[in-house]
Parts: sequence; structure tokens; C-alpha cells
Amino acid sequence: MSAATPAASTPDGASPSATNAPVPDSSKDISSNADQLILEYLRARGHKTAEKAFLEELERKTLPADDKGKQPETPTSTTISQEELVKQLAIFAQKPANPDQNALKDSSSVLSELSSTGTPQNIQNLISSIGQVGAEEILSLDPTDKHEGFRELESWVDGSLDMYRPEFRPILFPIFCHFYLDLVQQGLREAAQDFYATFSSSLSTIHYSTLNHLSTITLPYHVQTDEVAQRFRTEKYTVRMSRSGFGLLVGWLTEGVGGEPVGSGEGFAGEKGRRGRAAVMRVVNNHLRFEVTSSATSSVSPRAWEESTGFLSSVVPQTNGSTTDATAFNQAKGDLKLGPAPVPEDLRAETERTLQDQAMVDHDPGARYDLHFARQAPPPGLVSPALADLPPHPPMFKAIDVKREVEKIRDIRKRIRLDPTLLNSSSNNNANATTAQGAAARARALPSICAYTFHDVGEGVPCCEFSPDTSLLAAGFSESYIRLWSLKGEKLKGLRSDFQSSSIRDSSSLNKIREKDGSTTRKLIGHSGPVYSVSFDPVGGSATSPRYLLSASADATTRLWSLDTMTNVVAYRGHQNPVWDVKWSPMGIYFATASRDRTARLWSTDRTSALRIYAGHLSDVNAVGFHPNSLYLGTASSDCTARLWDVQRGACVRVFYKHDDIVSTLTFSPDGRYLATAGEDLAIRLWDLGSGKCVKKMTGHTASIYSLAFSAESSLLVSGGADWTVRCWDVKASGGSRTKARENGTLTNGATEDHPPEKEETESNETTDLLATFPTKRTPIINVQFTPRNLCLVAGPYLSPETR
Repeated sequence: MSAATPAASTPDGASPSATNAPVPDSSKDISSNADQLILEYLRARGHKTAEKAFLEELERKTLPADDKGKQPETPTSTTISQEELVKQLAIFAQKPANPDQNALKDSSSVLSELSSTGTPQNIQNLISSIGQVGAEEILSLDPTDKHEGFRELESWVDGSLDMYRPEFRPILFPIFCHFYLDLVQQGLREAAQDFYATFSSSLSTIHYSTLNHLSTITLPYHVQTDEVAQRFRTEKYTVRMSRSGFGLLVGWLTEGVGGEPVGSGEGFAGEKGRRGRAAVMRVVNNHLRFEVTSSATSSVSPRAWEESTGFLSSVVPQTNGSTTDATAFNQAKGDLKLGPAPVPEDLRAETERTLQDQAMVDHDPGARYDLHFARQAPPPGLVSPALADLPPHPPMFKAIDVKREVEKIRDIRKRIRLDPTLLNSSSNNNANATTAQGAAARARALPSICAYTFHDVGEGVPCCEFSPDTSLLAAGFSESYIRLWSLKGEKLKGLRSDFQSSSIRDSSSLNKIREKDGSTTRKLIGHSGPVYSVSFDPVGGSATSPRYLLSASADATTRLWSLDTMTNVVAYRGHQNPVWDVKWSPMGIYFATASRDRTARLWSTDRTSALRIYAGHLSDVNAVGFHPNSLYLGTASSDCTARLWDVQRGACVRVFYKHDDIVSTLTFSPDGRYLATAGEDLAIRLWDLGSGKCVKKMTGHTASIYSLAFSAESSLLVSGGADWTVRCWDVKASGGSRTKARENGTLTNGATEDHPPEKEETESNETTDLLATFPTKRTPIINVQFTPRNLCLVAGPYLSPETR
């Protein structure tokens, strides 16, 4: 019939006549050569059950007329259905024009393909009487094909040259996922579980969460309804390869077919091997998209191959109706205005006049340098926006604006300069903290960290935040309330509920209606669900205490609280699902929210409806943050991406795609150049906002990362996470993997005797830009912040051993 037509011998090498059961000699009863051909074909293929059924049918046809109602004397055997017969007959037949494709794939063209190969008419009639099904679909029901195909593919990858192995390994993950989902979809649950148990351990650890999720998909209904499974079914998985590597892969897959060159490795052998190759090729042709680069294999780092794979087509917005990769999309959006926001001239003049007056009154010798800091040049290489580019603000400034700008300049002058490069220099690279040289280098490179711990918090503390002037700490609780603490020991007093608004004429009359008694802590009640985020208003900066607090909750509302009256002022409704995060704009008035409904929204305090809706993420938006100049908004999502949006136009201007799992937090550098993101993949990624490219990947945490913060000079990054540690990173260092674990103090990778790392590692996952690790006893760090003078504040709830 074709090159795939089997030889006249059984798979186990026995002759067709040497079967377990005696086969009656029925050649004299076969009336046509076509029936003889069918019988020989079934014997050659080893289809014993189908052979017996065919013989019984022939004997019924040849019985005498008076014996028509009698049963044949041959032993009865279980008859098979038409579908079962197709399973027995299904084969892979090459197309003459394209040997890579199965000629029997399409049910509608099976008969025409058979006639073109010279197959007898009786075989064509037999197949045409069996329903609309192609041989390739029946072949896919055989679980051994997937086991054999994946085993051969994995052996070829592991046996390839060292320079190509990192490039070939990423292809294993999508093929594994499709094979597993195919087995589940076909109802072969035990075969799917056996396949998972056999091969999942050999895949990259960066896919741990996805593999764990796939293991919960065990029924065909799960495949049809699960979001992850449907992404694999409907989207193409992008795999990046060099031209030479792609040629080797194609050569190996098509080895011995159509005269293609032989690829490296042993290839597929035997009937099972050929069917395994067909299973692999089906996934490659239908579900993978190869991005072939002109870069040499040796010029790309081993990690970069794995990190450049995934569902890129769906997370990158379409440009002019066509889907591009993230790099092309970011380039198409043009340059961004990332410089600092301009200060109105009248506000700048008033600020400088105030600085001069206070310098004369305070007799501060350092105050004479304040005017120098007031007119600093913008960072080189960045374009600053004009006042017209920014969201609308009141045309006239207030006294609080002058106080904020004055205190900002004083903070710059009195700031502690952190220089992380001192710890990476050759002279201090091996400096011990116990030596004078090492202690001095660490003091100049690392920040002072002040940690606050919540005790006896019951169901937990999802969020907390320090006020810009460090006078207040707010925390949201799972019990639907917010608690405020005064960090200066001052009593928090609200207004009495029995006053008349007409009696308030000035500040003295306002103080008269305040509560006489107060405490250093207050509880704010109003939400009907867990509080996931809180944010103090930044209008006063570090000059004065904030007047308002925003909170986001599972009740799908965002609430504005007055810290003068200690009451809820406004409830903002618009999201249809829990609101995960809320952040103020750097200049106040505006704020942004992130929700489970896959959108971020822009609000104004004087309106109860959203001003802008930023839609485009494929899953929950977990975090939001404003660029320092208020012109852009960053979002982090469970679809493993972060995005940058134009605040006013509502358009996406950058897509950041490299994370291997949920992105749960982000922060902008104060100089406006960088964006740092982190999440469930235990990695921090630093992005260049101008180009949209990933600058580097920082690893070292052994559990989820909850919070990030840059120092005031943007030279140091601090992170806190579920591994009970605070870690400091050098932003300017090149990074890269360490050869072995580096100990910082008493810990390595944040592990202790009662808190071992989550995953055993043969070598350290720390990168060289990790400067120091500060452990806590049993406190996951849910928030890290820098003050304007570079004091680092961190906080988290203590987890007692009994409750964990």
C-alpha cells in the first residue's frame, strides 16, 4: 500500500500460521482473491481477534441454504465493534507529496488516498463502511505512543551536545503537557498518571507550579473547563531556537522519512518508535511556534533559552491586527518620557524663598547647600514630561505643597548615601564583617533596617504600610478591619460624634471638638471582607502626617478614610471582584486599583466612578504602581506578565514577559529608569523601561516574594518574602549564578534548623548581586519601604510554631 505497509510477519517474529489457537483452513471457502488479501493482511498484522471475526463471517456466507439458521461449529469468540476494528487497522501512511504527513489523517480523504495507493476495492469498501474517523485520530488513542515518543525525545535531548542541550530542553515541557492532557481527554486516567509519574521529575523546576496544577486535572471535563488546559489547547507555545539547533531537531524528527538528513541521536526505531514520532510531530506541528534566531548557540546564556518560551502570542497586544512578540511590540510603541515631573515655577520660587528664610533663622551651616539640591539636573538620557503631559492638577499650590517640597530638599541633603559597589569591589570582595575594613564597607553599602512584627494576629495580616513621614503604621486584617498605630507614641484622636458643623470656624474650634481621650492605636471598621491593601496619601510627604488612607478589600470596594475624623468618607464601587491592591499617585488626587476582574482602574478622590479602565491582562491584576512622574502606571498579573500603561490615554505602552509564574509585586526606581517585579517563581526581574528589556534576573529567595523597594538613589533593591528574610541586591551589578552558596551572617538562602529551604538544591540559587540576607525568626515580610533618608522599614506577622 505504501512504505508503511507491513511485511508478512507478526511483530513477535512468529509466522502467521504459528498462532495460539488453530486457524481453520478456509481457503477453499474464500470465493474471491480480495477476501484472501484481507485475511492475509490481518494475519500479517497480528490482528487475531479481527481475523477470527472475519473468518466467521465468511463461513456464515458459505453455509448451505438449509443450514442458514444454524450456528457454525467453530468456537465462538467475542465479536468486536466497528470502532475497535478501526483501532486494529489504523496505520500511518505517507503522502507521496509530503512524507511528513499522514495520508489517512482526514476521514473524508481516506478512500481517495487508498485508491491512489492501489489498495483493493474490498478493503476500501470495508473502511468506508466504518463511520467518519481517520486513522491518525485512532492512533492518538494508544497511550504507549506517547510514552515511547517522549522517552525517545528526552533521550535525544539528554544525549545531544552540551552546547545544544539548554536549547533543546525547553521543548520537553509543552510536549509533556500536551501528551498528558491528551491522555486525560481520552479517558485514559491511569495511563496519564503513569506518564506524569514517569517523566515529570525530569522537567525544569521553573515549571513546578504548572506541573503541580496539571496533576489535578484527571477527567475530560477538567480539560474542557480548566483555564491552564485551555491555554495549551487553544494557544501556540513559543519555543526559541537557533537556526542550527532547529535544523538538528527537524532532522531527527524526520529521520529516514523523505530523504532528510539524519539528525544526531538514534532516532525512532520500530513500529512503536514510528508511532511515537508521529505523536511528537503532531504536537510540534499543531501546538508549537518556533522562533528561529540568527544568534549563535554559544552566544545565548543557558537560562535564556528556557526563559524565552511560553504563550507569547496571547499576552502581547496585537498591533495593526497582527500579533508580535514583546520586543517588537515595545519597539513599536516608541520612546517614553521617564524623566522627573516638572515643578511649577511659582511653587519652585516659593520653595527657594522658604529655604533661604529658614536657613537664616535656624543657623544651619548645611542649609546653604539646599538651593543646590533644589535645582538638580534631570538624569542623563531621560526625557522629562511637560506640565501639559501630566494628569490635571489644581492650578494653584497650597501651603502643604511648599512644606512638602522644602522637606524633600532637606531629605536629599541629609540622606545616607548607600554605595553597594563597595561590597563588590576587588578589595572588599572577601572582606569579613568582623574586620574593620569589612564592617566599614558593609556600613556604607547596606541600609539600616527597622523591623516591626505583628503578634497574635489570628487569621493573618494580608497587608501593611508605613506613612511617608513614618509617624503611622496601618495594617489590613482578614477580619475585615484596619488598625492604625502611632509610631511616635502620640495618641490618635478623632472627632466627637455630637458636634455641629456650623460651630467649626477655625483650627482652634476644630481642636475643641476632638476626643479628649485617645490611644496609640485605632481600629477602622467598614469593609465586609478581608482587607488586602492600604495606602497613605502622599500630599504631605515627609513634612507632615497624612490626612487620608485608602483601603482595598475582598468586598470589591475601595474606601477612603479620614485620619482627622477616623471615619470612612467614600466607598468607591466599580470592580466586580475582590480588589487586590490600591496605590496613590505621587502627587495625590488620583489613585489606582487592581482587581481579580483582570482590570486596573484609575480613580479621582472627588468622583465615585472610575476615570480609566486598563484592560488587557489575561488573569488577576495583583499589584499596581505609579511611575515617579505620574505619567505611567505599572501592573503585575497572574498571567506571568507586567505591563506599563499610559495613565491618560489608557493604552498599554510596554509588556514585560519573562516570569515563569504569578507576578505579585512591583516597584519603580526613584530615578524613573527601572521597574522591578517579583512573585511566585522566586525570582526578581529588573526591567529597563525605555527598551522594555529584562536587564537581569535576581534569585536567592526560597519562597514567594511579597514586597520590593528601591533606595533613594536607585542603587539598592530590598526584597521581603515568605522565607522569613529581608534581602539586599545591588542594582548596578551584572549578576549571574554563584558557583556555590554564599553565607551572609548565620544563614544560607534564609534557611535555619526549624525552617529548611522549600526545595533541596545541589547548588546555590543565589546570584552574585545578592549583597546580604537578614533573617527573622519566623516572620514573613509582607512590606518593605525606604524613607526619603534611606532608612529601611519592614514589617510582617510572626508565625508561631503551633499555628503554622
